[in-house]
Amino acid sequence: MNETLKSIFFVLIGLIIGALVNMTIITIGPSIIPPPTDVDVTTVEGLAAGIHLMEPIHFLIPFIAHALGTFVGALIAARMCKRNKLKYALIVGFLFLLGGISMVMSVPSPLWFNITDLVLAYIPMAWLGGKIGIQKN
Repeated sequence: MNETLKSIFFVLIGLIIGALVNMTIITIGPSIIPPPTDVDVTTVEGLAAGIHLMEPIHFLIPFIAHALGTFVGALIAARMCKRNKLKYALIVGFLFLLGGISMVMSVPSPLWFNITDLVLAYIPMAWLGGKIGIQKN
């Protein structure tokens, strides 16, 4: 198989595993930091209705989920690709960033969180995952 096709496949593997990490953290998050009473975090409507009750601590789990999902996906892509490891790790980060932008547009959250999440959770974590993935064992 051609090296570019392999790299694209490894980026897809990174995206899938990174998304699984993200969703796992999002799923268990409410048991770690419970949402305010009567706020339904399982639906966009529930979030919209209760967002005003949320404090900064409630945004920690989503940020960690986005950052770690991106980091793990980029790390996997960088570890598996033969060449241009950082490039493919950053592609994973960019694709996660597109997902983050989509979430900002569809899920209500404060502006400070949107900016923090979009600026710090995606490209910087992909870069870090790529750099660590490049290092030899």
